[in-house]
Amino acid sequence: MNWELPLRPAELIESRLINAIVDGEFPINSNLPPERDLAQQLGVTRPTLREALQRLARDGWIEIRHGKSTRVRDYWHEGNLAVLGTIARHQDHLPVEFVPNLLQVRELLAPAYARLAVKRSAKAVAKFLESYQDLPDTPDTFAQADWGLHQFLTIESGNAVFTLILNGFKELYPLMGSVYFTPPKARTRSRKFYADLWAAAQARDAAAAEAITREVMRQSIELWKAVKR
Repeated sequence: MNWELPLRPAELIESRLINAIVDGEFPINSNLPPERDLAQQLGVTRPTLREALQRLARDGWIEIRHGKSTRVRDYWHEGNLAVLGTIARHQDHLPVEFVPNLLQVRELLAPAYARLAVKRSAKAVAKFLESYQDLPDTPDTFAQADWGLHQFLTIESGNAVFTLILNGFKELYPLMGSVYFTPPKARTRSRKFYADLWAAAQARDAAAAEAITREVMRQSIELWKAVKR
């Protein structure tokens, strides 16, 4: 049974305004049109628009200034994790540099949560990776499996902030992964990563898990650049 409910009017307007901001229709540090004009442009009532604007202000997209025009924030510098997750969900509006920047962040975070996961739960990590030795050789399978592994490692790390950050990209990750894993070289490299990480977990070697993960994260950036040329 599908329990997904349709978006409310304010949610639809919120999404349309985010698209307009990310696309540059309302550039960073520009002012939104007056509320009356903007409501007319969007074809909604002013109460609906106000609700959408309040949601955008809460998540760091805009700054509502009483008595002055509403400003579009520099969301890259003034935003928060809510902005980051929302940008990831608007996949048709991603800046060119977004995915490489995301991979750089993963390069910093993944070795840390892999080390903590093996240190705290080596047996669980090894058991989880057993099924990764015989993954079907398809991009989509690897994309889903890779997401599942990283989510599992963040949980087993014992630091819920890692999981919250990763979950912000839950919708983008499989799509990005299906592109990344299209070349057989990427799947081969990750298959070796899973085997090496399994061996480190079997040996309860947290330092090795960290080093292995750091190296494959570094290589993933180069592989992504090659795929997108």
